[in-house]
Amino acid sequence: MMTGRREELAAGWIEVVSRTLATRVSRAELDRELHELYSAIVEALGSGGLDTGAEAWTEVRALLVELSRNRARQGFSPAETAVSVFALKAGLERQLDQGSPGDVAAYLTLSRLTDALGMFTVDSYTTTREQIISSQAEELLELSTPVVKLWDGVIGVPLVGTLDSARTQVVMEKLLQALVDTGSAKAIIDITGVPAVDTEVAQHLLKTVVAARLMGAECIVSGIRPQIAQTIVALGIEFGDIVTKATLADALRHALRGLSDADSVRGRGASQA
Repeated sequence: MMTGRREELAAGWIEVVSRTLATRVSRAELDRELHELYSAIVEALGSGGLDTGAEAWTEVRALLVELSRNRARQGFSPAETAVSVFALKAGLERQLDQGSPGDVAAYLTLSRLTDALGMFTVDSYTTTREQIISSQAEELLELSTPVVKLWDGVIGVPLVGTLDSARTQVVMEKLLQALVDTGSAKAIIDITGVPAVDTEVAQHLLKTVVAARLMGAECIVSGIRPQIAQTIVALGIEFGDIVTKATLADALRHALRGLSDADSVRGRGASQA
């Protein structure tokens, strides 16, 4: 059935998909994609039977993965992606009235085959969408944790939103790398934009401060609002000897004063020498 009326079936398939996807994919692109896929399916049927997991179906699977990835990146839904395969049935159905009774048996066989290929396409689409979402989440995480140079020797990390384990790891890595890149001795972690501080958030902050200290830098935590201070006291969280300030401006003044004191000490040491 698929070999004898090859061009008719391919044209019918492309027509159904083209109507479904409207103008979001060009007719030329659909023509290329589906003709390649149709040829690969016919070749696989001729040499490998109906087992879509067999080696003979490798090219078909590769083309379906590529199609799924393209549709996912273009923003198509799973249903719109799956129709690119399932619409093959519509082309086959049109040929039943013209064919012999044997075509019905062939149609049922090919229908099951199309279902298997369609499910493979949906699985490939889902995998690609998960990868895209994960990649976008990582990019957003990077963007939500900027490290900025506030002054010579002073960097700042303004945090906005919830601070969880994954984000803490990103903050720590970016902070430590910035300390190395800028040669800064002071780092300000500003939590003005963090809605609430609980025990877990406090532990994340402490880990970041300890990591910075191991690099020889002093960390100052700013943005300790009255509500935050009350919560910290109520939870019994101990910040130890970590310097905390109410505002970023207070923290910057403290950091600059520390740098000035350090410069004075170095100057006295040089003059005595």
